[in-house]
Amino acid sequence: MPSPATAPPLPACLCLAGPTAAGKTAAALAIARALQPRGGVEIVSVDSALVYRGMDIGTAKPTAAEQAEVPHHLIDIVDPASAYSAAAFAQDARRLMAEITARGRLPLLVGGTMLYFKALFDGLDAMPAADPAVRAQLLAQAQQEGLAALHRELARVDPVTAQRLHPTDAQRIHRALEVHRVSGRPLSSFHSERPAGEALPGAPMLSLEPIDRAWLHQRIAERLRQMLTQGLVDEVRGLMQRTELHAELPAMRCVGYRQTWQALADGEMTGLEERCIAATRQLAKRQLTWLRSLPQRTVVACDRSDAQAEAVAWAQAQAARLTPSSS
Repeated sequence: MPSPATAPPLPACLCLAGPTAAGKTAAALAIARALQPRGGVEIVSVDSALVYRGMDIGTAKPTAAEQAEVPHHLIDIVDPASAYSAAAFAQDARRLMAEITARGRLPLLVGGTMLYFKALFDGLDAMPAADPAVRAQLLAQAQQEGLAALHRELARVDPVTAQRLHPTDAQRIHRALEVHRVSGRPLSSFHSERPAGEALPGAPMLSLEPIDRAWLHQRIAERLRQMLTQGLVDEVRGLMQRTELHAELPAMRCVGYRQTWQALADGEMTGLEERCIAATRQLAKRQLTWLRSLPQRTVVACDRSDAQAEAVAWAQAQAARLTPSSS
């Protein structure tokens, strides 16, 4: 993937970010309706779970009616058996933004996968490519010694990364150890090479963030219960029937799917709701931490009654600035 320094400039766009359950889908649709007189927008999903086909309930995927109302992109593009990287997202998003602009519309990037935003606007660190042999060694070690042993090893070779990773985050622990074994360098040393102050250059970002964290926690719990009522367990059970899918695939490690898969595999459904809620709250915490490292974002309190109106007003002002000729 070309770096931001060598790639062609990105077209004008708007970015709508926020933690899970903050109301991004509803706000994006409201913005799209408000900007229709200016030529309209097309939504580019910035979500690492929405890319997977057949994973609808647990990802809170926009409904067919919502997707029909406003063109959506990068949803249902990958089979769960396949991987989809941040670099692939950046390439696809760049192409789509150019096509949307050519149609006279404004790209509206919506989601909470902050690594995708970074890959598109700030580039990715030049870390070693995945090494299947090393990854297989790590998986075997985890099965023999347990994930806690791998986390302790990571704490010895890369304490900075170990401190920010949850001890049960197998995918990221494996990747951090893989990078160290392949390169001889800790993962955190690559992160320190990121150029400062270059995140999201020239891209207006609105971030939906709660004033009261308890409001978001309640939304997360309500949405998770709704997912279970709608059939999340049956959705995961159907995925488990596909022999090519397994618990270590990126798709199956999405929040909600990982916990449900494990519960079904263990035959123990007691406490599933609580485990899913806890994992989703941890995801929201990581998203908010990353968002708060971006001082150039505009924050709208998503737990206020006028949040959607504020988001629309912001988008209208930004669209007028970015596309003055359409006014």
